[in-house]
Amino acid sequence: MTTLETRSQHSCFDGMQGFYQHPSAVIGLPMRFSVYQPPQAKHQRVPVLFFLSGLTCTEETFMIKAGAQRYAAEYGLMLVSMDTSPRQTGIPGETDSWDFGAGAGFYLDATVEPWSSYYRMESYITQELREIIIEHFPADKNRMGIFGHSMGGHGALTLALRHPGLYRSVSAFAPISAPMQCPWGQKAFRNYLGENQENWQKYDATALIAAGHRVPELLIDQGLNDQFLAEQLHPDRLENACAAAGQKLTLRYHQDYDHSYYFISSFINDHLRHHREQLG
Repeated sequence: MTTLETRSQHSCFDGMQGFYQHPSAVIGLPMRFSVYQPPQAKHQRVPVLFFLSGLTCTEETFMIKAGAQRYAAEYGLMLVSMDTSPRQTGIPGETDSWDFGAGAGFYLDATVEPWSSYYRMESYITQELREIIIEHFPADKNRMGIFGHSMGGHGALTLALRHPGLYRSVSAFAPISAPMQCPWGQKAFRNYLGENQENWQKYDATALIAAGHRVPELLIDQGLNDQFLAEQLHPDRLENACAAAGQKLTLRYHQDYDHSYYFISSFINDHLRHHREQLG
């Protein structure tokens, strides 16, 4: 059984918000995550939503800023969020950039040294953390969904596409939709995965859909006042790929909204309701 350290717990909308740390066998270092247990979890196993945060965020960001617990309590959903990368690996240059290295794991398994020694966020989320949640919390392992924001939106889309059947519901806020075609993605992929762009395609949602991968109906929200929209996010390319492939997609654009958690908190209820309907 995995040893968990409870860092703090807080009553929240008749449920429990907790923050935890554990030694990760996959990462090779301690990892932190957070769990909101709705009041229904006191009496039964409940559906689980994994939220993947964006660049520079931690396991605390979503739980503090999104205002999701109110709706999770209403819908009976467990929320899980995790740190966005390993920390303090000792790799030279790990903290030199805000958009690469610490706080920017991109939810993939790196294949290039020295990053491949620790940066294995895909395996951590889809295997180790998933098993910890099932083992230590009243989670329904057959009803799990995934969503995220920005880099985490990219992660939610690609993990769901790459692991069919693992997640029964998927959504994203302002995801990096075509990372092979934007500076953030190119920087991360070149350093984590090497120069061979065939390997990049495995972690690009637009490319995966074009290659035949499918997920349950997608919900994506995007602010039109998002400072990263034109250069980094490219939701239009994902939309075109979905249309060509017959992948169901609801893509909603919102006037005046930016890339922040003010945007996320404005539409978080819609996303939790979407997942609750998909998870049954």
